[in-house]
Amino acid sequence: MEWLETSTENCPVQRTLDIVGEKWTLLILRDAANGVRRFDDFHHHVGLSEAVLSDRLRKLTAAGIMRTVPYREPGRRTRQEYRLTRKGWELWPVLVALRQWGETYAVDPEGPVLDLRHSACGAPVRVVVECAAEHLALDPSDVEVTSGPSVSPSPPG
Repeated sequence: MEWLETSTENCPVQRTLDIVGEKWTLLILRDAANGVRRFDDFHHHVGLSEAVLSDRLRKLTAAGIMRTVPYREPGRRTRQEYRLTRKGWELWPVLVALRQWGETYAVDPEGPVLDLRHSACGAPVRVVVECAAEHLALDPSDVEVTSGPSVSPSPPG
């Protein structure tokens, strides 16, 4: 079955974007991966409204991408911190890939905001597509795409 003959209703890219595909959501995930935990810090650093932030954090928590952890500063009420779950950390390569693309095609004239380097050797960090046999740096011409078990035909029309 050719790609245009398949239904995209159960596409994993589409289902993922349904959860994390909004601009603010990806920026919240970026900040969480860089150590931001508290609502007020997300609000000030990302620069979105409290209502939108509340909605996105609620969705990320409901999807199991973030979890809440109570904290309490002396003399204040108990509040919640937001932390990435394992499922959330699995999105880290996506964030690095977006950063990598942005530094190539949407670069700031002064250079990158952050410099990601491997702590063991100091080399820059980059995202590379590989196969399960660890053949590195594949490009689309190295990949064969076939129908998977959940493929269904595209609706007529």
